[in-house]
Amino acid sequence: MEDYLQGCRAALQESRPLHVVLGNEACDLDSMVSALALAFYLAKTTETEEVFVPVLNIKRSELPLRGDNIFLLQMVHIPETVLIFRDEIDLHALHQAGQLTLILVDHHVLPNDGALEEAVAEVLDHRPIEQKHCPPCHVSVELVGSCATLVTERILQGAPEILDRQTAALLHGTIILDCVNMDPKIGKATLKDSRYVEKLEALFPDLPKRNDIFDSLQKAKFDVSGLSTEQMLRKDQKTIYRQGTKVAMSAIYMDLEVFLQRSDLLADLHAFCQAHNYDVLVAMTIFFNTHNEPVRQLAIFCPHVALRMTICGVLEHSHSPSLKLTPLPSTHPNLQAYHQGNTQISRKKLLPLLQEALSAYFDSMKIPSGQPEIVGMSKEQADKESDRASNSLISGLSQDEEDPPLPPTPMNSLVDECPLDQGLPKLSAEAVFEKCSQISLSQSTTASLSKK
Repeated sequence: MEDYLQGCRAALQESRPLHVVLGNEACDLDSMVSALALAFYLAKTTETEEVFVPVLNIKRSELPLRGDNIFLLQMVHIPETVLIFRDEIDLHALHQAGQLTLILVDHHVLPNDGALEEAVAEVLDHRPIEQKHCPPCHVSVELVGSCATLVTERILQGAPEILDRQTAALLHGTIILDCVNMDPKIGKATLKDSRYVEKLEALFPDLPKRNDIFDSLQKAKFDVSGLSTEQMLRKDQKTIYRQGTKVAMSAIYMDLEVFLQRSDLLADLHAFCQAHNYDVLVAMTIFFNTHNEPVRQLAIFCPHVALRMTICGVLEHSHSPSLKLTPLPSTHPNLQAYHQGNTQISRKKLLPLLQEALSAYFDSMKIPSGQPEIVGMSKEQADKESDRASNSLISGLSQDEEDPPLPPTPMNSLVDECPLDQGLPKLSAEAVFEKCSQISLSQSTTASLSKK
């Protein structure tokens, strides 16, 4: 695999047609590995001299936000320098020159690259097809837990002799992470996912133990110790806006008190909001305490006093749902911090409250509120997201009750903690946190009943 990737970088220097295997804009572990492995397979099995190049659909500077990607690459000894990122290849120029053929893997929609749709020759995905947006080409879709499973299937059925340990380890670790260690209680792994993990383990008995690789990747995914404040805020972020007012919501996987003690934090928050034209930053910190109990905290940073007070007032007085907020001391001006007693309220469920707060603010200012939108999503998708969140608040259902037992898949956007996208859940960090929270609470309840 490494030698092949070195050759791909060299091919970029030549003026010749390219077959680009492109993962989705989230570039999560599944998307990255699926693109690398599928391009490797196509290059090894195509008899012509066509050049197949995998492209990671993010800027190189964004790779540090994906700790699990970096960990797995380092584990299999693939240097980051051999990878090709979206800002290192001009796909539009290649297309205009008639030198581009696209193979989409782990997505089938090009929300920001509509002009490239006519270059798409093949799609390999594991989510329901959006007929209105799917390119008119050969499309292979199967609802499995990980797109890497479908790539593994193609390799083992088409040319098993090309599979080396390096590629096998990439695929093996990815499927295990996506399928939550193949845990039947979680229900993310399909029979096909389990079957191909077993096949990989049979071919390469020295692959890491499932528990070991899952724990390592999961730890790397949540690890923010090496990130700057801006990177931590961007790692898992969603943005809503209304009437020119933009609110950023970021999940941060550490204790809020520790986060607030970061040096130059206030300057970093100001710079982050100014750089992206955010009027409000809502940070939800998520971690487990020493008793393995889930903890959520909130911080609302907003230099506009009236807007900050309106948002805090709506959140503090909300009863449907009740966040059970307890104010925390903060020495930072323009920042209000809270302990969130109701740990079942995720960012997805916080979204309608923030929309309500914006409505209240604009009503108080006598400004028409308009319709909120979600950056990186179509209006139709945003409406569905809002409806799902609102319905969950009205019905009071838990996440397990809300979400059908379908396998996880990433969205075609960089950040979204919601485990559903067009009916199929994405395995994000916050989704995993909620699952762990539910398991922890269930175990606590069971233990309590046993004692009685």
